[in-house]
Amino acid sequence: MRIKSYFYVWALLLVGLCIALCFLPPEKPLLHLYVLTGFILLILCYLLVFYNKIVKPMNTIGNGMELLREQDFSSRLGPVKQYEADRIVNIFNRMMDQLKQERLRLREQNHFLDLLIKASPMGVIITDFTDEVSQLNPMAIKMLGVSESQTMGKLLSDIPSPLARELALLKPDMTTVVRLNDANIYKCTRSSFVDCGFPHPFYLIERMTDELMRAERKAYEKVIRMIAHEVNNTTAGITSTLDTVHQALEEEPEMGDICEVMRVCIERCFSMSHFITRFADVVKIPEPKVSDHNLNEVVMNCARFMDGMCEEHRVKLHIACDKEVKDVKIDETLFEQVLVNIIKNAVESIAERVKLDPGMPGEIWVRTEAPSVVEVVDNGGGITPEVESKLFSPFFSTKPNGQGIGLVFIREVLTRHKCIFSLRTCEDGLTRFRIQF
Repeated sequence: MRIKSYFYVWALLLVGLCIALCFLPPEKPLLHLYVLTGFILLILCYLLVFYNKIVKPMNTIGNGMELLREQDFSSRLGPVKQYEADRIVNIFNRMMDQLKQERLRLREQNHFLDLLIKASPMGVIITDFTDEVSQLNPMAIKMLGVSESQTMGKLLSDIPSPLARELALLKPDMTTVVRLNDANIYKCTRSSFVDCGFPHPFYLIERMTDELMRAERKAYEKVIRMIAHEVNNTTAGITSTLDTVHQALEEEPEMGDICEVMRVCIERCFSMSHFITRFADVVKIPEPKVSDHNLNEVVMNCARFMDGMCEEHRVKLHIACDKEVKDVKIDETLFEQVLVNIIKNAVESIAERVKLDPGMPGEIWVRTEAPSVVEVVDNGGGITPEVESKLFSPFFSTKPNGQGIGLVFIREVLTRHKCIFSLRTCEDGLTRFRIQF
């Protein structure tokens, strides 16, 4: 039985005695009347003390419980002038002060963390207990290359982004470096924090492209310069000597075979010098001198230049220009060279595929899209997932006689133009090189 119930029992007893007093027969002795009246007064005093000492403090404590239930940490309880109850009230008020300060501190920390996550140069993706994306910051959206509506409430494996698919393969507390087909390199980490007693997964994405590209460039520049210097100096001396011997032997009879060997050796030395010079040219790419150019005109000029090569390999070159495309700031010479290399790679890919499937015609589509996008599409042999991760790496090539510097040149020029680019074979079997300003 609750304490208030005891109070109500005594109150009902008091009311009953008062009613009994009213109906007491007049012939009863006055002693009975006095005893009953005294008993009523005693119960009344007891009820007043009971109310002030127990019921009122309990009501105050009950109000405090309601404040806790409503999470109203700004209100406080007043003293009830009862020692034990006032001790509870003081403890309760101190607890409310601490809860209020803790709640304020947590709100400030959460606000700071929200600002920190939004402004972080690292991508942050938080998923719920079902591994569906519940939160991500602007940098993560940029790295994934999709809109926020395409990510919220979805599994990472269902998001149309190569980086998201790589993240979906990560195991708990795993860190790996991912190299994508757009020349970007990311350090990806999967970790978790405890929420409601359960581990809550989240992903950190750190872009390492610039640092690794600078380290790569510094390394291969040093190696190329050293090799080019030694090879050119050596071949120059050998060529000069062979040329002198060749001229001397030409005047001698029956030396034709030896002179022919000398000539082949000289040509081979020149080829070696030209070969190493091409590598040296990669580290001598000039800084772009940008100016406004019409993207459609640049594409048309490159298409006219590559028509001959396409016809020679029986490849149909289609041009589709969007009239809404805006002018872009580019170094026309460097960018035209990039487009020439891309189309040349597409033609060579088609040529390799034709060897296996001669019946299918080769086609290349070069198109522009508003506001400032260029895309080169071909139906060549395609790019395997294994090769995709190695694209744009220095000296990597799938061609038998390839040197692995074409895509490096493209990467360097497009990076200096601050373009977003990617090279991949899509589900329809077409290979797309997409450049966006």
